[in-house]
Amino acid sequence: MEDTKSVATLIGSTASKIQQLQKAFAELESQRALTLNLRWKELEEHFSGLEKSLKRRFHELEDQEKEFETKTRKAREMLQKREAAVVAKEQSSLVRLQEKRDAAVFAITNALEKHRKLSSGQPADNGDNGELSVEEKQPEDIKSSFENGNLEVKSYPQLVKLCEEMDSEGLQKFISDNRKNLAALKEEIPWALKAAASPARLVLESLEGFYPSEVDGKKDANLLGLRRTCIMLMECLSVLLSNLDMVSVLALISEDIKEQANLIAEEWKPKLDALDMDASNGNSLEAHAFLQLIDTFGIASGFNEEELSRLIPMVSRRRQAADLCRSLGLSEKMPGVIEVLVKNGRQIDAVNLAFAFELTEQFSPVPLLKSYLKEARKASSPVKPGNASPTAQTEVSERELTALKAVIKCIEEHNLEEQYPVDPLQKRVLLLEKAKADKKRATEVAKPQPKRPRANGAGYGPRVTNIAADKTFYPRVTDRYMQYVYDRPYVYAGPADNHSHSLLASATYNFSPSHGNYFGNGYQYQTPYLH
Repeated sequence: MEDTKSVATLIGSTASKIQQLQKAFAELESQRALTLNLRWKELEEHFSGLEKSLKRRFHELEDQEKEFETKTRKAREMLQKREAAVVAKEQSSLVRLQEKRDAAVFAITNALEKHRKLSSGQPADNGDNGELSVEEKQPEDIKSSFENGNLEVKSYPQLVKLCEEMDSEGLQKFISDNRKNLAALKEEIPWALKAAASPARLVLESLEGFYPSEVDGKKDANLLGLRRTCIMLMECLSVLLSNLDMVSVLALISEDIKEQANLIAEEWKPKLDALDMDASNGNSLEAHAFLQLIDTFGIASGFNEEELSRLIPMVSRRRQAADLCRSLGLSEKMPGVIEVLVKNGRQIDAVNLAFAFELTEQFSPVPLLKSYLKEARKASSPVKPGNASPTAQTEVSERELTALKAVIKCIEEHNLEEQYPVDPLQKRVLLLEKAKADKKRATEVAKPQPKRPRANGAGYGPRVTNIAADKTFYPRVTDRYMQYVYDRPYVYAGPADNHSHSLLASATYNFSPSHGNYFGNGYQYQTPYLH
């Protein structure tokens, strides 16, 4: 900086030096008979040109120096942030590792204590004079090892009764009838399951009817509810198992129970092979139930990891997806899953999974979101306002509006505002919503009003218009850009997830060979599902 100031001072004194030179030149000229005006002008122009050139170059160097200092400062700030993030991740990983270590030590200690007590006790009267093994423990022994959980079921004591009676159908019906209070039910079901003679067997029996032999179109809604309840019961059983010691878990999930669960999984697996990913939209109940089944009953070792990872795109928008992947040991497969989502135009899901598995360095979120928005606008551009019908133009606007809202929601959920400002996107959303509202008002004004009847009651009947002319017969093209839900938190941290009704509209699924192994291109998201 001192050198810069000295250079600036020298350049500033150039004018005074030129004036001094001019005076000296004038004195020299006065002593000569020959005039030197022409020569002085040449010298003056030469020095002026040198001065301007030096000043311009000096200012350029100053600008470059400032730009370099700005870049250096930003780089240092970014480096500090990354260092802080790395330290925070390290601390978080250490805390999680310590928690897992403590939990493992606690479980092992409890298991050893239980085993010591069983070994030192009197042998059971089973004819073999042998010890009562974990698999041979009776339901009464299992329940005695639980804490008294029935006291925790306060709102719905009927749950305890149904579990005690091992009434899987009654349990399904009770949950369906009280679906409005699903959150309270989910908190109490794990404790109510303790009252069952065999909680695991009760849950397995509740899976009956997940794939009915005949599906009536009028009963599709009931089938969806049944499948959601099946998934919820398996999740509640997992919660119960996570609160038990190792001996009780092994007693509950015996080899016989695992064998039954494996038979169900093998029966479901061929049906998943025929499942069309285009219709699942990342919300497949069938794929979710299959993954939850093998996770809850600990039978993942009997299935190929590659095959399981191919099901993840079918459940990528469900809130349990990330936890299921970790529990099933599929974390290493997630980069491949994210690449599949990106290739199929599902960048929002890809960003969510990248954050869930800390893969944002490999899959940068902002370029993915910009790519998603660019493709959405590109898909909306082919329709020409002069040639397209009003309905087609509305669908184009809806697609762009949906994509914009999805991107804004993702940016806000993951705190990406500094890297991707949302103000321009929000302005575009307001513009599209205003145009949508104006078009709706114009349509309502243009509707013909029915004639009023005469006072004596004998009047003209209402004019019958050609209703078919007002309808749109444009087929609903499967949209590549998903209808994301905006009234819920981030997908994997515990949001409400949604299901695609089109997935279960029929009893069979057609899987076109053109889809390849398991990828799809169209995603149409439906109403959110409360589970």
